[in-house]
Amino acid sequence: MTGQDLPSLLPALLPRLWAFALRIAGDRHDAEDLVQRACVHALERVHQWRPGTSALSWMFSIVHTTWIDEIRARRVRSRGSLAWDEADVDAVPDLQASTPEDLASYRQIFGAVDRLPEAQRLVLLLVAVEGMSYQETADVLDVPVGTVMSRLSRARRTIGEQFRNPDGQPRLADLAPREHRAGPALGAREEDA
Repeated sequence: MTGQDLPSLLPALLPRLWAFALRIAGDRHDAEDLVQRACVHALERVHQWRPGTSALSWMFSIVHTTWIDEIRARRVRSRGSLAWDEADVDAVPDLQASTPEDLASYRQIFGAVDRLPEAQRLVLLLVAVEGMSYQETADVLDVPVGTVMSRLSRARRTIGEQFRNPDGQPRLADLAPREHRAGPALGAREEDA
């Protein structure tokens, strides 16, 4: 990619950038502003792009950095909460749900993901939702690959525990076939938040 390529690549990236921004910001308007600011930053700093880095990974990194800057600015200004609004679940395109039970299950999952610590939630979104590799995720978040793996393991374990009954059996029996269910990941390090 060169400086001339970015303007032609951005339109194809916008849906994924907007979906990622909506997931981390939790608000449609914040997501729109975030994507706009990230695109402007990218166009202004295209000379900083490193050869070999995918345009999507680079843009995710810029969206993430721009969001962190926004959170810091909000804290300084002491503005309100960034909580996910239940109405935003309906704004996520095509949940592929065929029944009301499926929609209820998806809302439970979205809620569980939203309750994760920010660092774990971002890793889970980039790996599980956006399909990025551990290395790409590490590059986007500017952390070691081991940290990505640890955060992802802990996020999966935390979500898994939220969907188990006290006797250890899954609560949502129709989420996945029995052979695809996994218990908590072993060997996760607690020191990586």
